Amino acid sequence: MAEPAANQTPQDAVSAYKRMLLGVIDRRPSGTRQRLATALAKNRSFVSQITNPAYSTPIPASHLAQIFEVCHFSGPERQEFTRLYARAHPKKMLAERPARAAVVELPDLGDEARNLKLHGLVSAFVRDIARLIEDEREKGKRR
Repeated sequence: MAEPAANQTPQDAVSAYKRMLLGVIDRRPSGTRQRLATALAKNRSFVSQITNPAYSTPIPASHLAQIFEVCHFSGPERQEFTRLYARAHPKKMLAERPARAAVVELPDLGDEARNLKLHGLVSAFVRDIARLIEDEREKGKRR
């Protein structure tokens, strides 16, 4: 039986959304974990940590859009996951805005490790630019 939200510890709340993510991934075709690791520019062990309810390691909010896309969350699944995530991390979800998708084609460097590194560098660069723009917007500075 599920514990009432008021009685949940932060660990219980994190475990709840991780159990849901694990269930979604388990219903997807084989290879989904590897595709998710590649999209996040992380190792498969990272995917194992963020899908294991026993680990208290939270899923970074910056990864949610990619998780939804790669794992093909349905509308209701996404809504429920977001609700559970917001319960576990209310401050991270205060200003949820829809993400804008853009496709950047990267060259194949002929080596999976180098391809992952390039993907990670480009992804981090884009996140840093977005964070910089958001910081400027929050400070009221517009150019």
